[in-house]
Amino acid sequence: MDEQPLIPDVPTEPKRSQLLTILCILTFAGSGMNAFSSLFIAAFYDAFQLIAQEISEKLNLPGMEILLNATPVFFLITGLLYVGSLTGAVIMWRQRKAGFHVYTIAQILLLIAPMYFLNMPGPSVIELIFSGLFIILYSTQLKQMHH
Repeated sequence: MDEQPLIPDVPTEPKRSQLLTILCILTFAGSGMNAFSSLFIAAFYDAFQLIAQEISEKLNLPGMEILLNATPVFFLITGLLYVGSLTGAVIMWRQRKAGFHVYTIAQILLLIAPMYFLNMPGPSVIELIFSGLFIILYSTQLKQMHH
């Protein structure tokens, strides 16, 4: 007599690649911390300005004048874009291609935001390299993702 299994065969998701796992974890950390800090600064902008001004006077760090000239709207928008980047990584963690598109759009807008809000001539080379590298590496994982 053939016995029926107690649990029917349920299709399972293919295993996530090690590279995709590492990329998503790095994005969770980086975009998560940047989203938190940007949204925190937007919420407590006046206190941030006082602290940043004091740090700028004492340490004379390069780039501080840019932060001092940024508005709360800049921090709010970048915070939301980092949330978008994080959301894209969560969707890719679930092996869905839509996450790649959400992530890529958020990263491109994060590169453009300082040019619009801070009148910067363009993104920094480091930002271009990191964003470009992650987008390229994520794109190599698209074949294992679902629609």
